[in-house]
Amino acid sequence: MFQSSTALRRNVHSQVADRVGASIVRGDIGVGETLPPEMQICAMMDVSRTVVREAMRTLIGKGLIESRPKSGTRVRPPEQWNQLDPDVLRWRLEAADIDRYLAKLFQLRTAVEPAAAALAALHAGDDDIARIRAGCDGMDAATTNEAFVAADIAFHQSIYFATRNEFFWPIAQMFEITLRQSFTIAAPGSHRPRALIEHRAVLDAIAAGDAEAARQATVVLLKHSADDLVRIRGREFETPARKR
Repeated sequence: MFQSSTALRRNVHSQVADRVGASIVRGDIGVGETLPPEMQICAMMDVSRTVVREAMRTLIGKGLIESRPKSGTRVRPPEQWNQLDPDVLRWRLEAADIDRYLAKLFQLRTAVEPAAAALAALHAGDDDIARIRAGCDGMDAATTNEAFVAADIAFHQSIYFATRNEFFWPIAQMFEITLRQSFTIAAPGSHRPRALIEHRAVLDAIAAGDAEAARQATVVLLKHSADDLVRIRGREFETPARKR
């Protein structure tokens, strides 16, 4: 169930939490199922009870498991997981069907990012605009796909931070993990010059304080970004319809 390893990281409990957490997110241990007893995990991973207990506390904090007297440690439903936790995001990405993952990511961005750009236009200060501009400039100056992706992520994160609304910030923070996959797929494409123009349009609208223009420019940018991924991946990004 848990993959063994001979080389543990210095922070051993983090590695145990990583293995168990990834197993849960992959579905190796189903919702409501009980984890192996503490001593069994110790033997499987060649670690102490103290390490296992610390790892379990970490996973409890992320919402993946709950521990109750006499009933053991059970897996909680995904709705109760901390889905914005960086480790949970990483485990989901590692276990995901990439096209379904990208579809869900674009659903979120389409719903939220135009509003974030509009708020940024209303509330961004000079420093905020400078950071957004630096992202644009970094994309323009990038000589490698890695540099382009890093600048692109910084651009979008800066917009969310510029809303001055702390409820948007966790979305920006998760982009370091979630956007990297889609941006890395799209970065080598021939669409890059057009994408730069569209990013500049978002920047210019925010800098001008024009909320509606920022919203519309972001809608266009996201639509074309999704189209680019469809073309590159060769398929539509659709999440399954709800069963009736």
